Amino acid sequence: MRERLFHPWLVVRVRFLLGLVFLVAAWPKLLDPPGFAKAVAHYDLLPAVLVPAVALTLPWLEALAGLALVLGVWIRAAALWAGLMLLAFTGALGFNLARGHAVDCGCFDVAETVRTDAERLADMRSLLLRDAGLLLLVLHAWSAARKPE
Repeated sequence: MRERLFHPWLVVRVRFLLGLVFLVAAWPKLLDPPGFAKAVAHYDLLPAVLVPAVALTLPWLEALAGLALVLGVWIRAAALWAGLMLLAFTGALGFNLARGHAVDCGCFDVAETVRTDAERLADMRSLLLRDAGLLLLVLHAWSAARKPE
């Protein structure tokens, strides 16, 4: 089973897919920092003074982690960083869902959309499932990059 799970063919494709997801997610944020700052602020989790720094830094970190995964360099570090970002985002999304605070995730598009709170809350639930799947990919990439014992 382990041989199939960590077959080089699968390992490369999982790592590439995960890296591509992070690159695609970073792109609109890099193009529109003010729009992403607005999305970050809507989560109501950070002091207003930190929002611009997060909005300017996070997309570059996403892009670097994605690029490292696609290129196959610093794989464990990139997977760890991707996992930490996913955990932070999932926590922020879950916290807002638990308190009934509907937000647009700002993951792949920073433009505000016209939707009802009920639609946003339903979307947040599906995003939590998507992120659980991405965390499994992170775990796979990180584990596959371990040095053999």
